Amino acid sequence: MIRAILDTNIIVSALLQSEGLPARIFLMAISGTAMQLCVSGEIYAEYEEVIRRPHLKRSDDEINAALAAIREKGFWVRPMVQVQACADPDDNVFLECAEAAQAHYLITGNLKHFPSTWSQTRIVSPRQFLEAVAEMEG
Repeated sequence: MIRAILDTNIIVSALLQSEGLPARIFLMAISGTAMQLCVSGEIYAEYEEVIRRPHLKRSDDEINAALAAIREKGFWVRPMVQVQACADPDDNVFLECAEAAQAHYLITGNLKHFPSTWSQTRIVSPRQFLEAVAEMEG
């Protein structure tokens, strides 16, 4: 099974646009069939803080359902190594989680904030991820 971390922008995009690529990826993640969503406490806290921002205009039911799905379906890890490799220091928690989970992919809408790979983790856009999955299945 593919282990992947979703950057917060993927979660937000999935909640804002149900037809987009991030939404397809989020549904794959919470279905737990082809992909295992890897999450740490710090990442979960960031997801929660960001999707509760009033300007995103998401209902409490929608927010609570998304967070419950992440809690229940997520593969929880506790990173043991601190990383300082991202252009935005707040993004280092995603690399820390990737390392702890031995994730195959970190999926982000902000590739410029990350190195192209981290340890064994490929850092990809939603389109790149879905193309890679299609190749594996093909």
